[in-house]
Formats: sequence, structure tokens, C-alpha cells
Amino acid sequence: MDVSAAIKTLVLILDLVGTFVFALSGALAGAKHRLDFFGIMVLSFAAGNFGGITRDLLIGAVPPAAITDWRYLAVSILAGVLTFFWHPAIERLRSAVLVFDAAGLALFAVAGTQKALAFGLNPAMAALLGMLTGIGGGMMRDVLLTEIPAVLRAEIYALAALAGATVVVIGQLLLLPSAIMAIIGAVLCFAIRMLAIRRSWNLPAPPD
Repeated sequence: MDVSAAIKTLVLILDLVGTFVFALSGALAGAKHRLDFFGIMVLSFAAGNFGGITRDLLIGAVPPAAITDWRYLAVSILAGVLTFFWHPAIERLRSAVLVFDAAGLALFAVAGTQKALAFGLNPAMAALLGMLTGIGGGMMRDVLLTEIPAVLRAEIYALAALAGATVVVIGQLLLLPSAIMAIIGAVLCFAIRMLAIRRSWNLPAPPD
């Protein structure tokens, strides 16, 4: 397998895993708000795919992979169905929905950055697009639940995504193995997000 094919495979794997994790987070949020089956499925798909759809539209990869590739829909449906029927059991497997959210953020941030680089974007724009990919699903989930998106209010959300994306970009510039840098970037993003949640880290807000 050549390098370009390996990168495409890696991006696809990260995309699908991130889609499932974010879809699960969205479905759990829907269950918490007592949505019906259709509502949970819609929220699952929106949370799992909105970031990737936005990324693909911005880099000109149209139609977006989430629309043309059945696997994105399949993992979103799987997350929604699992949550609808077994959400009490899923709830007991993690301390908070935010754990899944942080994992999805990390996976999408690095996958979005790698795909942007593969499409020829310059490093700075690729990092910003990776950040947008990471925060898009969570923002759409919160908007559909009529909540202020977490990225706009607390816990160093977008900054964590940008940190993970930056690691991927640095690896590209230094010609380091893309898979290893993707793992490092995802771990860094996840760690920053979880530390921000547990220690209530927030960026400064305007004074009263």
C-alpha cells in the first residue's frame, strides 16, 4: 500500500470511529431529553456527521462522504439503535456523556486535518478546518437541543481540537509518520478536553 492510500485508509477509519462516538454522544443526549425514536436517530446522525459534512463542503469534496458512503449512515444508525434500546446500560459504561464527546472531538479533529492536508490546503488552514470538523457535530447536537453550544461557553472545547490538529500539521511539516502523529494529536486533544472538564478550565470571559 502506498503512502497516499494509507493516509486515505487512516482518515476513513478515524472518520468512522469519530462518527460513531459523536453519534453515540448525540443519541445519549437525545435519550436524556426524552426524545422519541425518530428524534434520537436524527440527533445521532446530525451529531455524528455534521462536522465531516462541513469539512468536505469547505474543501470541495462534494458530495460529502457522509452522504455518499453508506458506512457513515450505518454507524450513525447503530449508535442510535443501541442508545434507544439500551441507554441505561450505556450510561453505566461511562462517567459522563462528555467522555464520548471528548473522544469524538479528538478523532474528528485529527481526521479533518489529515483530509484537509491531503486535499492540498496549507498547514494553517488545514489545522483550522480540523478544529471545525471536531467542533461541528457537538455544535449541531447542542443547537438541535436548543442549548448554547459547549464550544461557545465552557471547558476549552475548540482549543483542544486546535491543539490536536496542530500536532498533525507539525507531523506533516516534519515528514513524520502520519498514523503516529494522528494518535498523538488525538490523545493530546482528548487529554486537554477531559482536564478542562474535570478542573473547570475556561478561557477568559469579558468582565462584568
